[in-house]
Amino acid sequence: MKIMYIECNMGAAGDMLTAAIAEATGDVKACESALNAIEIPGVVYSFEPSTKCGITGTHAEVTVNGEVEDEHIHEHDHSHGHHHHSSLHDIEHIISHLKVSDKVKTDAVEVYKLIAEAESKAHGRDITEIHFHEVGTMDAVADVVGFCTLMEQIKPDQVIVSPVHVGCGEVKCAHGILPVPAPATAHILEGVPVYGGEVKGELTTPTGAALLKHFASRFGSMPVMSVKATGYGMGKKDFERANCVRIMVGETVNNKENDKIIELCCNVDDMTGEEIGYATELLMKQGALDVFTTPVGMKKNRPGILITCLCKPADKEKFAKLIFENTTTIGIRYSFKERFILDRREETVSTKYGDVKVKISEGFGVKKVKPGYDDVSGITDKI
Repeated sequence: MKIMYIECNMGAAGDMLTAAIAEATGDVKACESALNAIEIPGVVYSFEPSTKCGITGTHAEVTVNGEVEDEHIHEHDHSHGHHHHSSLHDIEHIISHLKVSDKVKTDAVEVYKLIAEAESKAHGRDITEIHFHEVGTMDAVADVVGFCTLMEQIKPDQVIVSPVHVGCGEVKCAHGILPVPAPATAHILEGVPVYGGEVKGELTTPTGAALLKHFASRFGSMPVMSVKATGYGMGKKDFERANCVRIMVGETVNNKENDKIIELCCNVDDMTGEEIGYATELLMKQGALDVFTTPVGMKKNRPGILITCLCKPADKEKFAKLIFENTTTIGIRYSFKERFILDRREETVSTKYGDVKVKISEGFGVKKVKPGYDDVSGITDKI
């Protein structure tokens, strides 16, 4: 399983995350070219080497019509002067016309929704009334879309994020002096392990917080993993500590912990087939190892459905919450299970009909090779 670990010892901002993931791909300049090919209006991406406290990494700079914007203006939507403003609908319109995949568009819009919802809570206004300041709008879009694009390139199976350092003190904005973390950032990071007090200043921005919240499978310490690539995304400011986000990409190490799972079960007798289908699909999209249903007989001779969700032990509470939110059950049973698993990897095989991805599983003296359904289906459509 491909794991991405994002280390936020000095917080996270959109540009730092984009630079770190670009380094983690192994080809920063190729990332620069790919992101500029998106053709965000007026935007130019530039990745340059940067050194903080003796550590060399990458700094991502986005210029809009030849100018570098002030992150602390557009990130927090605090300036409401004579400039034009863009609503969430306007942002969605911009993203919908970019040269990126539908998945990237969906991810980027969801990240912006997190920011808009946080601003809505912070300012006590309906989400439809929230506007993003045009100074910085396009480079904020560049940070979000850039990170989402490179995340699609790496395609991690699981994203684990460290507790987030938010900084401490105060930040100056158009409205006045605000506490750190800024209100919008604090709202986004609700439910996320955070800490401060070690470095004065704003270390985590709303854009950075929203990207972490959207992509994180869970928050916690670095797992046991075999690291294949590391990327350092450098911030603009200098501190006594290296001002950077570190992203490590690797594979899980096949040990006993990997063979332990949680089985969550619940019975329902008052949900439609469509509702159950939606819930099981959602659980799979959120990273469940497997979800399946079984017909069962319940009290008062009612036919019912047993919903079973398999997940990693660290994700137990996450999936319990999702099951409660998306089914009618009022109780969930869970138990620890151990399993035998084969080592798995994916390779691409060239055929006369085109490239086909195959899944290879090995172990216990057994080897299994299975072509990917989507690739095979795509080939048969062309024959």
